[in-house]
Amino acid sequence: MSLLDLANQGGGRTWSRIGDSYGVTKKPRNLDVRSHATIPFIPMESVPQGGAYEPAFVLKSPDALTSGNYFERGDVLVSKITPSFENGKQALVQSLPLPFGYATTEVIPLRPFDSSKSDPRLLFFYLLHPDVRHFVAERMEGSTGRQRVPEGVLLDLPMPDIEPQEQVRAADALELIQMAMAVENKAAEHAQELKRAAMTRLFTRGLRGEAQKDTEIGLVPESWEVDSLGSHHTVVSGGTPSRANPAFWTDGTIPWAKTTEVDYCVINETEEHITPQGLESSAAKLLPAGTLLMAMYGQGVTRGKVAVLGIEAACNQACAAITPKDDAVLPRYLYHFLAWRYEAIRSLAHGGQQQNLNLEIVRDLPLAYPQAEDEQREVVAILDALDRKIALHRQKRAVLEELFQSLLHKLMTGDIRVGDLDLSALPAATTAA
Repeated sequence: MSLLDLANQGGGRTWSRIGDSYGVTKKPRNLDVRSHATIPFIPMESVPQGGAYEPAFVLKSPDALTSGNYFERGDVLVSKITPSFENGKQALVQSLPLPFGYATTEVIPLRPFDSSKSDPRLLFFYLLHPDVRHFVAERMEGSTGRQRVPEGVLLDLPMPDIEPQEQVRAADALELIQMAMAVENKAAEHAQELKRAAMTRLFTRGLRGEAQKDTEIGLVPESWEVDSLGSHHTVVSGGTPSRANPAFWTDGTIPWAKTTEVDYCVINETEEHITPQGLESSAAKLLPAGTLLMAMYGQGVTRGKVAVLGIEAACNQACAAITPKDDAVLPRYLYHFLAWRYEAIRSLAHGGQQQNLNLEIVRDLPLAYPQAEDEQREVVAILDALDRKIALHRQKRAVLEELFQSLLHKLMTGDIRVGDLDLSALPAATTAA
């Protein structure tokens, strides 16, 4: 049962409207903004998502503020336009050089009528609840692609009545989890930066810091070989069985990978499966576990990404499937090397409106590698260890996100009271590296 279904039934709490405790912030009539040299302004791209409070802002002269919604320090800013609202773009403004500012007209600023009775942090978290966002999104108005949340929908939204002191304690608990999540995000980012630096060092200087030679990909260790990828690997594409024939897809048992699943990972399951008949009736091929896939299409960040098949599977025609012809290059070494060359590989794409890679480009990619297998294994061991560190922080973040959503729901419904909580382990998480 959804949170708002419980609101209709009581759900262990009494409920009122958000508009009973909060209103849309309006500019005071006697405020002279021209008495200030600059005014903080928050554009939509600076409104954070994912539970972060503070938005970034720029300082504008009063004359440059041709449009915008007035807000004050302490306000909750809710993005009202699709898809920003669905993506959870909202802010809780706590730090400003002035007591007020202006934001994009695509946000609704909310502030409590009585700050001693309402903690804006709890409203901020409440509006992140998936049931709440789904309920509001269904009531957006306007043309497709430009729909907006009416102010009245937010103000009429049911919200549980919680005593002021319990609001503060609940917000403290939820805030603590958000802080721990931010720490894990930052730790994952630092580990990712460390991996990028390690790849550059390893693939240009090697393990021994030896002399370098200039090649078509830049400086590499003097003793390393530089060949085309196709010299040591077979490169083929996949295929897509006709969607018009249900016999190719219905009750399919053969995993079938798409470029959206090629994302620096080991692919152990796929979203879609095809039948043996679909495999035989298309250009799709059954690829062994360990095959390296490279995304050849994709205008965003997809093109040029790689992944490794952890299972026997097929793939679509937008993937290049790379398998070794000899033992010169370890598959895991190739994976890391191509990940390091991501931007350079993307730049080789060509075509009209949508630029893509092709099999010939992939086969001709330059590949630098140490001839000694032991040296390749050492490089792989270093980079795999960094990958494990990145994955660990991301997993911790995911666990904390699940905890946050569960706790938010139970606090709002009254299934859990703040006094029942023991979050003593979280402060350590907020300082962990």
